[in-house]
Amino acid sequence: MDDAHKVAKRLGLTSKSEARERRPALEELNKLMLHFGEIRRRRPSSLPMQMIVAFAIFSTRRQDEITRIEWADLDEKRSRIMVRDMKNPGEKKGNDVRCDLPPPALRLIQAMPKTGARIFPYSTDAISAAFTRACAFLEIDDLHFHDLRHEGVSRLFEMGGTIASVAAVSGHRSWQSLKRYTHLDKAGDKYAAWPWLEALTRLRTH
Repeated sequence: MDDAHKVAKRLGLTSKSEARERRPALEELNKLMLHFGEIRRRRPSSLPMQMIVAFAIFSTRRQDEITRIEWADLDEKRSRIMVRDMKNPGEKKGNDVRCDLPPPALRLIQAMPKTGARIFPYSTDAISAAFTRACAFLEIDDLHFHDLRHEGVSRLFEMGGTIASVAAVSGHRSWQSLKRYTHLDKAGDKYAAWPWLEALTRLRTH
């Protein structure tokens, strides 16, 4: 299969997935946060999707990476985490990478309760289903959970981050792969006055 894949790639029969440019607007994120907050108020046992969505943006982590992070992977002093089995075309497993944690992402982790080995002990299927249902209910068109990673990477560049500093957070190994996530709207941090970060880190998740 590996040989067939290499041949198909050389012949142009396979190609990379089409790059997306979709980024969530703050208005859309606010709708999602209110929606997930109401669900959790009515059903406290439901997923803490507010925390998960915010962490996905500020950490730039993929959905499956988020669910694999363990408390043992966290280095609070250096504000870093070990990302287990990071997606890489050449390495399917064992590709563990240490990534920087921006301050908002670290604050969100510190607000999570220690209920087990994993920081976010939830399944990717449950997270994906909850996000998809919410977007459909709120009539938010064509927004995928992975677009939150795109948003987080773009935010870091808008704040003046260099290729090296952003890659240290996202885990990208080349500018070619990193730039597909980068579509800048304007300079500065559009989340500077975003009230949800303060609200989520002020109260611990139960």
